[in-house]
Amino acid sequence: MNYKEQRPWGSFENLLDSDICKVKQTIIKPGQAPSYQFHNKRSEVWVVVQGEGLLTLNDNDETVSVGSIIEVPIEAKHRIRNTSNIDLVFIEVQLGKYFGEDDIVRLEDDYNR
Repeated sequence: MNYKEQRPWGSFENLLDSDICKVKQTIIKPGQAPSYQFHNKRSEVWVVVQGEGLLTLNDNDETVSVGSIIEVPIEAKHRIRNTSNIDLVFIEVQLGKYFGEDDIVRLEDDYNR
């Protein structure tokens, strides 16, 4: 059974959770963004499947849309903000040695977490 979690910016659903990777579907509501963060134990690859957003990766901004593939190396600072009026949806593949949600180091957060 897939695990789904609501967040103030939207939600994510675990599609696969194994010893070698984790795969999620992430949904970000219009105008919202997760924290500007990094991870010490995992890298991520995102594929945007719906909507448009503004990606910030190591303090550099880039517009992304359907079909964009984003590589987030271990310890890279990252955030994506939904800039469209529909949900921004991407598939996230996590690679590394640990995939727990406690491997999030928040640098900035719109929700004061």
